[in-house]
Amino acid sequence: MSETWMAWAATQGPQVASASPWGALMLAEWQARPLSVLLALALMLVVTVMTVYGLRQLLFALSRWLAPVHYPYPDLHQVDWPQITVFVAAHNEERVIADCLQALLVSDYPRDRMLIVPVNDRSGDATPSIIDRFVQAHPGRIEAFHRQGGKPGKAAALKDAMARARGDIVLIFDADYTPPPGLLRALVAPFFDPEVGAVMGHVVPRNAGRNLLTRLLDLERSAGYQVDQQARMNLRGVPQYGGTVGGVRLSAVQAVGGWRDDSLAEDTDITFRLLIGGWKTVYHNAATCYEEVPEEWSVRLRQVHRWAKGHNQVLLRCWWPLLRSRRLHWRERLDGLLLLQVFLLQPLLLTGWVLALALYFLNGTGTLTLMVPAALLIAQAALGGFAAFLQTAAAVVADGRRERLRLLPLQWLGHLASLVTISQALPAMLRDRWSGRELVWAKTARYRPQVGA
Repeated sequence: MSETWMAWAATQGPQVASASPWGALMLAEWQARPLSVLLALALMLVVTVMTVYGLRQLLFALSRWLAPVHYPYPDLHQVDWPQITVFVAAHNEERVIADCLQALLVSDYPRDRMLIVPVNDRSGDATPSIIDRFVQAHPGRIEAFHRQGGKPGKAAALKDAMARARGDIVLIFDADYTPPPGLLRALVAPFFDPEVGAVMGHVVPRNAGRNLLTRLLDLERSAGYQVDQQARMNLRGVPQYGGTVGGVRLSAVQAVGGWRDDSLAEDTDITFRLLIGGWKTVYHNAATCYEEVPEEWSVRLRQVHRWAKGHNQVLLRCWWPLLRSRRLHWRERLDGLLLLQVFLLQPLLLTGWVLALALYFLNGTGTLTLMVPAALLIAQAALGGFAAFLQTAAAVVADGRRERLRLLPLQWLGHLASLVTISQALPAMLRDRWSGRELVWAKTARYRPQVGA
């Protein structure tokens, strides 16, 4: 590459130098420090990308603050509710499965239009016996699906369990969620629009007060749902189906190729395949459900590593079909592409730090100031580093729990803890892809005292 640049400098350099003073400076800098120029170009690219994402987060925060909540599907009461199947994904969930099933049994959704199917995926604890006791106590309302073999992971288990579905609308919950009575109606209502392929609700941690980590995750969830998801809904972007506290239209899923059993992020995968296929995903901010977040840093880091690997899988599969799809507005293409690459920001940030250090030790800071516009550096300093905190602040205000703003400076702990873990996910995903290694599903620990049937 440097030989090509040298040849260009020898033939075209004098013309550029004579055309402008900046060209003359650039030519002199290239001839004196070619490596510094290349590193500065790479760092300028990193800063540009980080600034774009900072502007995106700023736009989302302003949209949440200034624009009314966009939700075009009013609450429905006197309607002919469709037949639905509620799947509860469970792998070694003896601590929480009973709470989830009991909460679903007291839902106000018509009993004769709802089937509950707990999906026991190769559990080695008391999960199967707890499920069987619920089946015996509530015949006709609950049907167990016990899976003893097959590929590991939630995506594969759900793919196998879909044969038990009744009706075209399927709602999915993880076993640690406790849906309130009115939630199922709220999630089903958007499916009266025949263009809707998936619906996502609003997730809130139920154990937010346990320690510093759970409080930080509470802030993260608020920013992710109250601002990020709702802003994409407001701006007609790409709301994301999250794999739990949501639902899909089975005919839509089948139209785009059905469930994949080779994905760690089946939610992201189905979001983008539905999008490319012309189906809408709806986010319902008022459809609130409670989850249990990790209380230990090691558990949290394994969870986010799995999310990042799965998300990057979908990036490789879907970025080109997304850009080529003629069904989508340019706004959806742009938002979708930015969403697909969100787990590349951490390795990109680490790369930027390495480039900056290299330029410092090569005495290339002068090269950097010559090549990177000051306005871009200012924008990155103002937005790239702080827009995420502005987004969290907007979420806290929207939630009405402003006392949590005191934790805002401590969000750096979460960012730093996840930085290396998420950066490792990309090469790990590529290694798995090239080697054909079977997916490894990292089970998330539960902390509630066990509740029996």
